[in-house]
Amino acid sequence: VRMGLVRASVATTAVLLATIIFLGGGVLGTFHHLYWSGTPIAVLALGGVFSALEVVPLAVVGFEAYNRSKLEGQQAWEHVYRWPFRFFAAVLVWNLVGAGLFGFLINPPIALYYMQGLNTTATHGHAALFGVYGMLGLGLLLYCLRGLTDPHTWNERLLSISFWCLNIGLFMMTFLSLLPQGLWQTYVSFNDHYAAARSAELMHHPMMEALVWARVPGDIVFAIGVGAFALFFLQAFKQSPRTR
Repeated sequence: VRMGLVRASVATTAVLLATIIFLGGGVLGTFHHLYWSGTPIAVLALGGVFSALEVVPLAVVGFEAYNRSKLEGQQAWEHVYRWPFRFFAAVLVWNLVGAGLFGFLINPPIALYYMQGLNTTATHGHAALFGVYGMLGLGLLLYCLRGLTDPHTWNERLLSISFWCLNIGLFMMTFLSLLPQGLWQTYVSFNDHYAAARSAELMHHPMMEALVWARVPGDIVFAIGVGAFALFFLQAFKQSPRTR
């Protein structure tokens, strides 16, 4: 709001909505995990709804910030903060994909009946956890580094490598390995039974093991991003003539 990216009315509404959903529905949102404890269907459905709603407030704020940045994108300070903003933009994308799309994929009660605990859950977990909270943490770190180091000494090439490698690597490990494994397990669970989807026979099937190895390229790209960011961080403090 202070930077002019989000109107006070939108920010206030989003904060209140997020508070209501997180505090009022935080416990309710966990109910969709209670499939094997004799939980009534209505409780499972309620949990699925509140769990899905958790992605809404951040998406609202993100679209508002994006639209206003397009209108006011000529400000010099916006260029100065472009890297924190890029990581925040990645948060919005992965929030919609990892928490939203993959969350919707596994949260409805009928889906959970076949998917609970399969690699569809791991797909949601990877994309939502690092894609949202990991990128958010890196964006906030860069925001703080502007006051702790001299931004003129930043190695932006390393930042660019880190940003793209982290996102591309996460995309590769999600879509080339985890999601295909989860969809195959879901198919087996639907056509045979849940135990078959987690059996040693399926998990050690040559095609499933090939999908496990298919994660390696994404992991390598991701690791390059991690290393580039760590090197950037060290250089930022080493080359900065001032600290606070």
